[in-house]
Order: sequence, then structure tokens, then C-alpha cells
Amino acid sequence: MKHHALAIGLRRALACAALFPASAAWSQTTMPDGSTQAQAKQLDTLVVQGEIAYRNRTDDIEPVLSYDLEYFQRFEPNTVGDMVKRLPSAVFISDIMEYDGVRMRGLDPGYTQVLINGKKVPGAGDDRSFWVDRIPAEMVDHIEILRSNSANRSGDAVAGAINIVLRDAYLFEGSYVRLGANRYYDDEINPTFGAVTSGQALGGRILAGVNVQDRYNAKIKRSDRFNDPSMEERVSWEDQTEVKDGRDYSGNISYTADVGQTGRVNINGFYVKTDRDVTEVSHEVEYDDQDVIESDVPGLNPINQKNWGIGAGYKFDMAGGTTEFDLDHARFEDDSSVIEEKHEYVNGQWDASEAEAQSVDARDTETSLKVAHRRAIGAATELELGVDYRTKERDIAYTNYAWEAEEEGDSVVYELDGRLASVIEEDRLDPYIMFSGRGQRFSWEAGLRYETTQSDITYSEDGEAQGAASKDYNELLPSLHLKWDLTDTDRVSLSLARSVKRPNFNELIPALLDGEYGDNDYLGNPLLEPETAVGIDLGFEHRLGKHGVIGINFFYRDVKDLIELVNTGEPSEDALDGYADDIEDYVEENGVSEEDAIAANPFDPESWVFTSANVGDGKVYGVEFDLSTPLTALGLPNTGVFLNYSYLDSKVDDFLGERRFNNQAKSVYNIGFIHDLPDLAASFGVTYRKQGDAYSRILAEEVTTSYGEDLELFAEKRFGDSFSIRLSAANLLDASKDEFIHKFDNQADQQERDYDEYELETEEAGPRYQVVMRWAF
Repeated sequence: MKHHALAIGLRRALACAALFPASAAWSQTTMPDGSTQAQAKQLDTLVVQGEIAYRNRTDDIEPVLSYDLEYFQRFEPNTVGDMVKRLPSAVFISDIMEYDGVRMRGLDPGYTQVLINGKKVPGAGDDRSFWVDRIPAEMVDHIEILRSNSANRSGDAVAGAINIVLRDAYLFEGSYVRLGANRYYDDEINPTFGAVTSGQALGGRILAGVNVQDRYNAKIKRSDRFNDPSMEERVSWEDQTEVKDGRDYSGNISYTADVGQTGRVNINGFYVKTDRDVTEVSHEVEYDDQDVIESDVPGLNPINQKNWGIGAGYKFDMAGGTTEFDLDHARFEDDSSVIEEKHEYVNGQWDASEAEAQSVDARDTETSLKVAHRRAIGAATELELGVDYRTKERDIAYTNYAWEAEEEGDSVVYELDGRLASVIEEDRLDPYIMFSGRGQRFSWEAGLRYETTQSDITYSEDGEAQGAASKDYNELLPSLHLKWDLTDTDRVSLSLARSVKRPNFNELIPALLDGEYGDNDYLGNPLLEPETAVGIDLGFEHRLGKHGVIGINFFYRDVKDLIELVNTGEPSEDALDGYADDIEDYVEENGVSEEDAIAANPFDPESWVFTSANVGDGKVYGVEFDLSTPLTALGLPNTGVFLNYSYLDSKVDDFLGERRFNNQAKSVYNIGFIHDLPDLAASFGVTYRKQGDAYSRILAEEVTTSYGEDLELFAEKRFGDSFSIRLSAANLLDASKDEFIHKFDNQADQQERDYDEYELETEEAGPRYQVVMRWAF
């Protein structure tokens, strides 16, 4: 960990957090159905910002934190991941300077539901997660943190949900262009470009945006490996450089039009394409008695991924209320590969060369239809009832190749080394009913959602079908939200809700994976039940003047049917190979089959076949605090401060005893400020982030992950009403990611602390600088 004077000074001097630009005022207009709708914001207010934007205080009954793009924009985030990292309880266990799978409240990404425009979308993760660094920041209107479930949303949100709301044609007017460049610590310079336009067309309003940005991240890694944590004997070390170099293409379109006296139709679409090459070059040195074994290990990971979705909605008055139809289709495609060679030298002489490659061909498609009807059933009570239908198909194939040289300098010629493919199909039909009421000081919402799931799984190896399984399960998910406005400035909220986490895809496929955990094999379990959780959120908010807000929230989740690794009691392939002669002797002596001999287990295997099973309960709890306010009371109305802090904890029992949920950071906080200089038409600001250590324990491996401090700043100058230029800098403290890895051959060794290896790994990526120009017209 690095302790810089600047970081220490910030800790003492600041009382703030995630920050960013000015929001334009929204006027209200009456819609054909009698509701109110904000009139279109002028896009030039996103270019030339004369005010500081703060966290929105919403009127939602359920606990929602809302942040406009202007809140983030002055630090020029490249992706939604760059935005989300500044929000309360948002944790990442990614490579340094990478923000892909968000871990709300520190839990695995599969516990967090990521929505785009309120709709579920397929993503890259085997744990059903969506990588938020795939969406450019410029496509976003605002981001919502939904801390608890409501009946009218899918219940896959044990840790909560993040709703990424893209820009909508009805809410924006005008055009602007964004042009910039990023410079990295190794002097690499990459451009970024974005453009947005919106206006009236085709009897309604249209918004279209495009974004092209080069993505680059160069890292230096160092690994030192020892016999055990005493570090008395180093057995090997490795130096590695890694460069992620690519380009993201994205676009979104929105069309909205009024139909008749009460109807409104909207069509929205987005497209994101990631082309990236990850290049690794490693030099390894291993000490084996008197021999020194050196290896050169080049690797290449070409990534070609696409996310796209399109949706249409129609809302109109009917039967004394409002009826809404939503039809959505989204798809994730992955055509990537991983290639690694290894050239080994013993005491300076060539000894061996080998290579492995794996290609991934994945298609994940979801189609959904929602029908909902809302109507008043009293002076202050509303009824909403509806049904969600969703069909999903995840088709993925891994094809492996291998090569081994006979002589030094042989050309690499790959041979097929196996292919594993699977198809997972899920059909869901989820009816729900919800009642809500609003009073002068007290509001409430209560609902029931019944989620039904039918799943079918098939898999094949080397083109031959190996098996199939089906699993159906149903879950009743009640929810209750209460909100008290104690005064005009003080609010208390209470939420009770039941949520669900479906099994990871790789946990469902009943294929045997050799050596997946040390010397132990893994077999998927298609009969897993989903995890469920009963959650409580208790929050308090206080308004500070006109723009400020301070809030604290306590949360608790009681998780049932937790999915963990368990031992099947079957010996692994490695163990069977080691005892092949013993098995043969047992067969001859007892006159039984080989299967019966293995089942009788006449030997003492050191490694096993593990699987996933529903094993028991877990608990997750913590406290979240956030502050967003101008310092008007101190005579500094042009200074805004931002602070959020989350304390996170949990308990779960595994095969070794009690621990926290894997990779849950102990805490995370953001602190920062923005100061505006109206007379100079300029602004500047600083933000600082620190994430607590995270611990993970799985079979044969235990890892503690620690991140250094992250410091960012910006300075901007505005020119007239239509042009601005902004300089921002990230990772100014050159933060490192440090991992402390305990490795074992099997469960028995792990229990007895008989180490196979203890490794220290650290990586750094250096500072990044960005200059961006915006022009509105």
C-alpha cells in the first residue's frame, strides 16, 4: 500500500465524494393522460455547465438513489463502470483501472440486477451478471440505485439493482459533439468521439447518439511464489506485462410520439461492440533443487463481443386507468479466444515448448413481453397488476486446442483437444399485483410477485450428446415499502422484500471438469434450487437547503439455500489414475466390476469430485451513508462536497467453517469536492476513493485482495454558451492491486494448512490523463 502526502492531506481536509456537473432546470407540462412530464432539456446545458449537480432526492416510495449524468460528467467517465464506482456500496474486484462486474454491497455480481431502461439484458458473466463497462457514459441520462425489490420488477436482486437509463428523445433537445483523447503512463494516446442529436421528426421526437472510443490499459504485474506464508523459501517468480488495446463502438436511438388523445408510443435501441486484444508477455523463473527453470510465456486474448437490444412500448388510457405494453429483445454475442505458449529452458538449455488455445462461441438471447394496467381504486390508492413473460436461451461452446514441440523452433500447429458445448433454455411467466397509496406525509406500497421458471439444459462433448436435465421452480416474492415525510426536510423509509438469485450457468451444466480446483474435479448440478433472501432496508434522509441531501441506510439480508461447493465422495480422475493398479487388483481379487471397485473405495484418494449444492443459510448486513451538498451555510455556495461510505459484512459457513461472502470488501468510500469560478467561467474538483480488503475461500485456494487509493481531478474552462474544454486525470496515486494467494492440492491439505504454494501478486497501471472538448449547436 502506498501512503502519499496528498492522499493523507485529502483524508484530513475533505468532507465529500463522487462529483460532477450542472443540471438544467426542468419545467413541467401536462401529458395527454393527465400525468406530468418534464419538457426537453437543452443539450447545450450538458456542454456548458454553470452549476454543480447533486444527488437527486426522488419521490419514489421504494428506496431509490438517482444520479443524473451531470453528477458524474465533469470527471469525464468513459463508461458506466467509471460512473458506478462513485456510488454508495459499489465495489469491484477487477483488474486495476477496470470496472466491469459491479458488486453492490460487496456481493458477487450475480447478486446485483443490472437493468437498461428498467429492462433485464443478457451479459457476459456465467453468474448472469452484466458488465457495466460495456456501456459508454455518453449514452446515459441517469443512473438509479434500487435498494430493494418491488413487485413490478424481476426479483433477481438480492443485493439491489442498478438501472441505467439511456437518453430519451422526449427529454432532450439540440445537438452536441464530444471530442477528446486519453494519454496513458506509457505515452500511448487514444482518441474518443461522441455525438448526440435530438429534435422533432416523423410526428414525434427522435434522439440518436454515436460513440467511438479507443480503450487501452497497460499493466505491469509481479508474482513471487513461496513454499508457505513464512516466505523463507522462494520457489519461483514471474514478471509480466499486459496490454489491453481495443476500440468500442456504440450507438443508441430513441423515438417517442403521441397517439390519439391519450396514447404514447416509444421505441428504443442500443448497440455496443467491443473489439479488443489482450496481449501478455511473461518471464517465469522456477527453482527445482539445483536446476533453474526459465520460461517465456507469450499470450494473446482477442475479444469480439456485442451487446444490443431493441424495445417498443405503448401506453394508453383504458378501462378507467392506464394500460401499457412493452416488448423487448436483447442479445449478447461473444466470439473470443485465449492463446498461450510456453517455452521452457533448464539451466539455459531448451527443454520443451507447448501451447494451448481455447475459443469461445456464445450467444445469449432474451425476449420479454410485459402487460400492465394501473388504475385508481380510491382517492389516494392505486392498483397495478400485470404479467411478465420472458424466454431466454444461452448457447455456448468452448473448443480447446493443444500443441507440443518435438524440437526447439518447431512451428506451432494446433490440434483439436476437445469441445464442450451447452444450451440452457429458461421460460418465465411472472404475474404480479401491487397496491400503493400516497398521503400528505405517509406513503406505502405493497405487492406480490409470483415467478415461475422452467429450465432445460443439454450439453455435449466433442459433438456427441452427453446428457440433458430439466428443472422447474416457483417463488413467491412479497414486498412492502413505507415512507414517512416527518417534516418538509426529514424522511424515514422502511422496505421489506423477498428476492431470488438463480444458479450460475456453469453450476448447472453436468459436465466433468478435470482439475478445476487444484487436483480436484468439478461436476455441475442441474438440479440446484435458487437462493432466496428476505431483506430489510431502513433509511433516513435529511434535506440540506435547496440542493443538499444527507442519508443513512441500514440493510440486512437473510439468504436461504445458499449454493456452495461440496464433496461428492467420488475420487477425481487424477486419483483414479494414481490408483489404477490397486483398482485392477481389487477387481481380480473380489470378482467385481471396475465401477463396483471404485464405489467400494479400497484406497485413500487425495483428491475428489466436487459439485455445487444448496447447503444452508447466510447473512449480509451493513450501513450506507451518503452526503451531497453545497457549502452555502459556510458562505461557499459555489463549492459542492460529496461523500459516501459503506460498511459491509456477512456470515456464511463452508467446508472449513465460518467466513464472509466471497470477495466482499469490508468497506468502500468516496470523498471529493467541486469548486466553481463563475467570474472565470471555470471549475475544478477532486475525488478520492478507497475500497477495503476482500477475502475469498474456495476449494484449494484462498485469496485476500487489496487495492490502493484512487485519486482523480479535473479542471474545465467554458467559452460562451456552446463550448467547453475539460482536463481530467485518474489514478494519480498509481494505485496497485495486491493479492495474497494460498494454494493447496486438496481439501485435506487445506484443512491441515499443508501448502502447495503461497503467492504474492501485484499489478499497477499508472495514471491516465484525458482532455475533452464539447461543442453544442
